[in-house]
Amino acid sequence: MKFLIAGLGNIGPEYDSTRHNIGFDVADAFVIKHGGNFNLSRHAFMAECKWKGKVFFVIKPTTYMNLSGKALKYWIDKEKIPLENVLVLVDEIALPVGKLRMRSGGSSGGHNGLKNIELLLQTEQYPRLRFGVGNDFPKGRQAEFVLGRWKSDEMPAVKDGVLKSIEAIECFASQGLSKAMTLYNK
Repeated sequence: MKFLIAGLGNIGPEYDSTRHNIGFDVADAFVIKHGGNFNLSRHAFMAECKWKGKVFFVIKPTTYMNLSGKALKYWIDKEKIPLENVLVLVDEIALPVGKLRMRSGGSSGGHNGLKNIELLLQTEQYPRLRFGVGNDFPKGRQAEFVLGRWKSDEMPAVKDGVLKSIEAIECFASQGLSKAMTLYNK
């Protein structure tokens, strides 16, 4: 059984460890845990991992956040992965730092990466794991906030959220989305 895990973010050192790149951070942690390595490939850094008889293609798009759909669609088509076996990892300002929310589909919520995915897949119905980055920013400063780095007092919640995200991905692959949503949407 094959799965595609897509961590969204922006490439380049100026974006490392920013809120907007939490999808990359979760993808990195998952691949490290499962003994994979990322290599530059078509439209993404890609790692292949195996766990409990399942194959995971984990991508970090090199298309930048706002064109994430290009990489996602390419890898879905190339590996012939059904949408129900795709999981998109993305930052979410509507959730407190480190809080997780899994969904089977729904609106982009204004997130440009998700908007592009929906445009290219022609559907809002694909699983996603939203990772809370908080919303402690003044009006009109959302872009600065999500492109900013974590505060030191947020790091324990971020680290805990990353570990829980890995568990949620494993649960999604082994027990299904419904069970993962029940366990991790607390």
